[in-house]
Amino acid sequence: KSDSDTYTCDIGDAQSRAKLVVQEMPVLFKQELQNEEAKEGKQVKLTCELSKPGTPVKWMKGDTVLYASEKYEFKQHGTVAELIIRDVKSVDA
Repeated sequence: KSDSDTYTCDIGDAQSRAKLVVQEMPVLFKQELQNEEAKEGKQVKLTCELSKPGTPVKWMKGDTVLYASEKYEFKQHGTVAELIIRDVKSVDA
């Protein structure tokens, strides 16, 4: 997408212009989240894989957006996004 712009070719006093519009491919899940079971007090990691590296993700529990804290840790390596939930309790289900 960052290559979208107007490009020119100059030869002396003559100039030719063209506009390039790059359409981004939609980001898809290559691997979706899988159901997990964990014992209370343990740590659990939820992982998904995206079709495009570095795509920003938003983690949610129900309708609530999650933020990094002592409870939740987010990691992203290339196309893999991870949510680590520490000290899981029954209310985390």
